[in-house]
Amino acid sequence: MTLTATVSAGLTRPDALTGAVSDLCHSPVILASQQERDGVRVLWIAASDLRPALARLKEQGADALMLFDVTAIDERGRLHRNGQPEASFTVVYHLMSLAARADEIRIKVPLTGDAPELPGISDLWPNANWYEREIWDLFGIRFTGHPFLRRILTPPTWTDHPLRKDHHARATEMPPYSLTEDQEQHEQEALHFDPSLWGMKRHSDHSDFMFLNLGPNHPSVHGVFRIILQLEGERIVDAVPDIGFHHRGAEKMGERQSWHTYIPYTDRVDYLGGVMNNFPYVMAVETLAGITVPPRAQMIRVMLAELFRIASHLVFYGTMAQDVGQLSPVFYMFTDRERVFGIIEAICGFRMHPAWFRIGGVAMDLPAGWDGLIRAFLDDLPKRLDEYDAMVMRNPFFRARTKGIGAYTAAEAVEWGVTGPGLRACGPAWDYRRHAPYACYDQLEFDIPTGTNGDCYDRIAVHVEEIRQSLRIIRQCVDNMPAGPVKADHPLTAPPPKARTMQDIETLIHHFLSVSWGPVIPPGEARACVEATKGLNSYTLISDGGTTSWRTRIRTPSFAHLQMIPLLSRGVMIADLIAIIGSIDFVMADVDR
Repeated sequence: MTLTATVSAGLTRPDALTGAVSDLCHSPVILASQQERDGVRVLWIAASDLRPALARLKEQGADALMLFDVTAIDERGRLHRNGQPEASFTVVYHLMSLAARADEIRIKVPLTGDAPELPGISDLWPNANWYEREIWDLFGIRFTGHPFLRRILTPPTWTDHPLRKDHHARATEMPPYSLTEDQEQHEQEALHFDPSLWGMKRHSDHSDFMFLNLGPNHPSVHGVFRIILQLEGERIVDAVPDIGFHHRGAEKMGERQSWHTYIPYTDRVDYLGGVMNNFPYVMAVETLAGITVPPRAQMIRVMLAELFRIASHLVFYGTMAQDVGQLSPVFYMFTDRERVFGIIEAICGFRMHPAWFRIGGVAMDLPAGWDGLIRAFLDDLPKRLDEYDAMVMRNPFFRARTKGIGAYTAAEAVEWGVTGPGLRACGPAWDYRRHAPYACYDQLEFDIPTGTNGDCYDRIAVHVEEIRQSLRIIRQCVDNMPAGPVKADHPLTAPPPKARTMQDIETLIHHFLSVSWGPVIPPGEARACVEATKGLNSYTLISDGGTTSWRTRIRTPSFAHLQMIPLLSRGVMIADLIAIIGSIDFVMADVDR
């Protein structure tokens, strides 16, 4: 493994996306062009011109253009759409260049009618497969040419599309649940496994195949996650991941909660990342509202986020070793994680889910003695990490189980939407904190760990080195913590500063409404992204000028990463698949939302 902070290795043509977008802007296929609050260029294209336009962008973007996200918007009933083409639904393609900087563009396709459809693009970018299935499942937009268009987050017997605006948001809006005998029989029949319905087929006329369910309740799948394996002996012929068991409608809840009361819900997405989930959400709201966060609050946010990165990586490190047969490391590493939680609890009052970030800053200032707690931890953990290297990373059995297993190239990582340690393990020194700095990361020094082989071992090694770099970042935060307020003095901060509540009755009423209903955020669209524990995590928020979000889109890294399992598992042994699953570093709430 090497350390570098240079321009991304293996990613070429840094100005390719800029030039391609410029050419596209002057072509007749563009219906409209706009720039949203977050500064990202938005181009509207008709459905008939979508595939040629995206194919052209991909060709000019070479191996550095990632299809970062695909989602949809139910436009019916939305009031503030000035300058946008008429649409009942909009499908949004977010493209990101991973060359010298994070260059981004959104392509939007307007669709009309209650049963819209448009061409699929999973042959252009393979990671579009799951995103298109998700849009079909939740919005009812059909993608022609999709190889396997079936529900992905809701049960196969589901009869509606939950993210449509006419779908209920709470159970109390529906009559009590009941199940007749016929309905029960229908549900039981839906559980029957037919390999052909999952796209599986015989690969040999002279072999018998066995189908094995790995999960959905199995310690090696790290959550409620199922992989259907087609086996020839103990070698995997095919694998089909099955997700959705953990789906709770996090995006739907984001459209019913006020801007402020939704913050605790974000903690439960990557439930190992804590305030790292608050980070992109509050930044997106602040961009919409035009709020500038004070420097002290920015550095406190970064310090807490890096503490949670360490806590999450320690869980990964210990459980990864356990997955391939080492039992002791997980106990040592969870002890260190407890020390991290002790610091977080002393600062925030909570451990795993503090929901401590606020619109405009953080909940409160740092307590007395906070720096002593952190400095003691910073001084102690490096020595323990050295011991873990000897125990795990230099263990010959561990190396034999992980080296050369589950490898992919940088080009494949970009094709499948891989970010974070999984991308850097292939060679590119690409980190959102460096290439699109947010908060105060541009004031901090840190290296970007990379690997060379893109296999399980390199993914683990990158995680381990990232712990050391997080310690380095935290020490700089402790040494250089600025003075000043921890929340912006802005009328749309939530909750507003208490100092404004007791001056007169008007300010008290304003405080009451801001806490109970939340602020009224100006109409617009904004996206914020962070280098989270497992890769890039972003929130795209649309305000229609109310106290709740019109559309809350959560793009999580784990959803994209699990798509690669069929590619990585074909031809390997079952035991190797366990190592591959562990090295991906995911949690199912981050996948299913």
